[in-house]
Amino acid sequence: MQLKSIDQQVVAVVGASSGIGRETALKFGQRGAKLVVAARSESGLNSLVEEIRQGGGEAISIVADVSNFESVKAIADLVVTQYGRLDTWVHAAATSILAPFDQITPQEFERVIQVDLMGQVYGAMAALPYLKQTGRGALIHVSSVEGRRSLPLQSAYSSAKHGIEGFLDSLRVELQHEGIPISVTSILPAVINTPFYNKALTKLGVKPTGVPPYYSPSLVADAILYVAQHPTRNYIVGDVGRVLDLLQRISPSLVDNLLLLIGFAGQRTNEPKSEDAPNNLYAPIQGYDHVEGDFSHLTIPSFTDWLTKNPKAQWSAIALGSLALGILAVQAFKNGVRT
Repeated sequence: MQLKSIDQQVVAVVGASSGIGRETALKFGQRGAKLVVAARSESGLNSLVEEIRQGGGEAISIVADVSNFESVKAIADLVVTQYGRLDTWVHAAATSILAPFDQITPQEFERVIQVDLMGQVYGAMAALPYLKQTGRGALIHVSSVEGRRSLPLQSAYSSAKHGIEGFLDSLRVELQHEGIPISVTSILPAVINTPFYNKALTKLGVKPTGVPPYYSPSLVADAILYVAQHPTRNYIVGDVGRVLDLLQRISPSLVDNLLLLIGFAGQRTNEPKSEDAPNNLYAPIQGYDHVEGDFSHLTIPSFTDWLTKNPKAQWSAIALGSLALGILAVQAFKNGVRT
């Protein structure tokens, strides 16, 4: 499957006013893609388009709420009306509630599912007809490591992210069966330093946080631009995310016990915050139309992301790791025999 180079692409970025979506749109613009950016925050979109244009890029915006299919379809329609085609659809819009499950109302849980899962489904529904007309392209859905392993206090968000993984697995095989060369990618970030935790509804009594460490939004944006040119099934961003995914595959009960130790205190700051504080569950809030969040001091580099971009090196690392484990196992067996 051959995808176009970034400078030849027409790209839609949904959820672009802040965080990962904003950084991704900026990087697409810097690389010469033509952009349509969408979000609920009109002020965030206006500042984003201005920043892209100041950098020499080309972009227009549309206000949209991904919980409404017609609103999402209007994004795709605008892309094709403006530029004649769609090459890449990036869906990053999300909201969340941090609270014990028994403190979440049915309406609040449903709202997270509507935005974080159905919004992604609507995005694919809106984009696919135009991608099929183009004859190739990329659907890029920003999921989360929580699509592989749920966290306490994030039951609604984790449910939505698990749903995305199931949806994309089904869609990917259907497209392969039809012989349509459309790349379907799930981006699964670990904890990223964006305004996400500022904007989430919290019932913890304090400002929430992800379980540290954090990673930079630029790592996720780099991953998105990579898969926009190189068909990739899944891309976990952040060393800790890869470790968590591996541990979950080996022993879910081990991860249960680990999260019992760190998953509750680790998602709370010492800063009081009421559940009545402004949040973006039902509407956008002002003041967070930027890329970075409040946790730059907890941000660390990631050393294993290059493995996804270098499959040969990835298999070599797995082979070397397996060889090392084999040698250790043989040595342990010999020591056991001697004793």
